Amino acid sequence: MTDSFTNKGRPGLPVTSRRSVLAAGGLALTALTLGLSACAQEDALAEQARAGDNKNYVAGDGSVTEFAAGDRKSAVQINGTLFSGKAVAPADFQGKVTVLNFWFAACAPCRVEAPLLEELHQEFKPQGVQFFGVNLRDEKATAEAFDKSFNLTYPSFDDKDGGVLLAVSGLVPPGAVPTTLVLDKQGRVASRVLGEIQKGTLKALIAAAVAE
Repeated sequence: MTDSFTNKGRPGLPVTSRRSVLAAGGLALTALTLGLSACAQEDALAEQARAGDNKNYVAGDGSVTEFAAGDRKSAVQINGTLFSGKAVAPADFQGKVTVLNFWFAACAPCRVEAPLLEELHQEFKPQGVQFFGVNLRDEKATAEAFDKSFNLTYPSFDDKDGGVLLAVSGLVPPGAVPTTLVLDKQGRVASRVLGEIQKGTLKALIAAAVAE
């Protein structure tokens, strides 16, 4: 996959200058740089997994990846069940921008970002954007207690069987929570935040997908 960074003019996003990359050696260097960045990111995750510090999650570094429309893979094929018992199918992701946040209750960064996700949910709901949590570990009572504590009004998948995680394999590293994906109106992954979100960053990513 070729990642295309398109942060120009969007407040809150880290800026990657294409001109500086091209000046340093052209498109080949761009590909090399992105490849090395991805490897470094995966190495950092692997190092945490080996550390054995008993925190039971692997924290991302907050890095943001955007995928240009022409580089996006086909629509994700998610079939899952929400804690409410409602079934969700791939058709439910068509025609709407969707935010998927992978979390579980014992994850400290998940607790930090939960109120911000709810604020963005309320802000973008009038524009037809839908939010789903994807809970990877918790029983229903624990997940519901978390939602109540942070006044979350968007639903979450009960994904202890890993079905939703499998559907986005390669985009959400196993055990790396939180991770947040923004899907475009065709159900394709438009952007990813690996680690705790920054509100302004995610807001810009969602707005970009809405504007497409």
